[in-house]
Amino acid sequence: MLILAFRRFISMALIMVIISFTLFAIFESDKLAVAGKVLGPYSNTEQRELWLENNGYNEPFVERYFIWVGNAMVGDFGQSIQFKVPVSEILWPRLGNTAILAGLYMLFMIPLSLTLGVIAGMKEGSLQDRVVSVGSVLTTSVPEFASATFFTAVFVFSLGWLPGTSAMTDGFSWAEIFLPVLVLVMYGFGYTARMTRASMAEVMTSHYIRTAVLKGIPYRRVIMKHALRNALIAPFTVIILQLNWLLSGVIVVEVFFAYKGFGKLLLDGALFGDIYVIEACTLVAVFVAVFSQFISDIGYTLLNPRIRFT
Repeated sequence: MLILAFRRFISMALIMVIISFTLFAIFESDKLAVAGKVLGPYSNTEQRELWLENNGYNEPFVERYFIWVGNAMVGDFGQSIQFKVPVSEILWPRLGNTAILAGLYMLFMIPLSLTLGVIAGMKEGSLQDRVVSVGSVLTTSVPEFASATFFTAVFVFSLGWLPGTSAMTDGFSWAEIFLPVLVLVMYGFGYTARMTRASMAEVMTSHYIRTAVLKGIPYRRVIMKHALRNALIAPFTVIILQLNWLLSGVIVVEVFFAYKGFGKLLLDGALFGDIYVIEACTLVAVFVAVFSQFISDIGYTLLNPRIRFT
């Protein structure tokens, strides 16, 4: 296990180095373009060259890269061009907001999808299996902007029960966070439920389950002790890999409800051309992606000791 963890950690570090170097080369190899972004389109060449000199951009490229990496490792991503404040002052609160949204999503999605998937997989081809399968396909087929529009029309405009935005200007509000979480759960639970259902159905047809049933072991004990652990391997991987989607893939939901999260910050930075915000958000997103893969591999092995990664 320790060898596996060490190998995965080295792989994660190499991926971060490659991505960070590529990112730095894309955005900061053209020094005059960087100065133009910071100073604005009406700055002249002399002003840009002076800015480059004062900010260390005349140093060799590799040296600037290592300085940039060192600053990023301590949370210094530079000054936001759009917001005129250090990027870290914007990034961490936005990450916190997205973490709240993702945490609430996981809190409701995981029990719902696993429970429905196990119920459907226990009796493949039954009425409960068909209902869960059809419902999962339908919810997953509806994109976030469509379900967000529908729920807003119902709960905001028709019933008037909830606010239409989730800006959280007065602090955390359950009323404001309800619709974004509902939209994400409706979209995300179906895929995990179908994966759980398929895994559970496969486990239920295995020889050791049939043997346990023929021995007279209570059906509930067969499910809870023998079938459930092996059936959770596939959905566990899917759930862990959703972390990256929850970080930057929920832009539609955050923009629709004016929720100040990480995805909306990345979109605003891209639209404005704020290279320092884009660099910071990309590094964080890549780190979450490779770290979630690391957790997935370790968890996969713990759930099934017969599996070994080379």
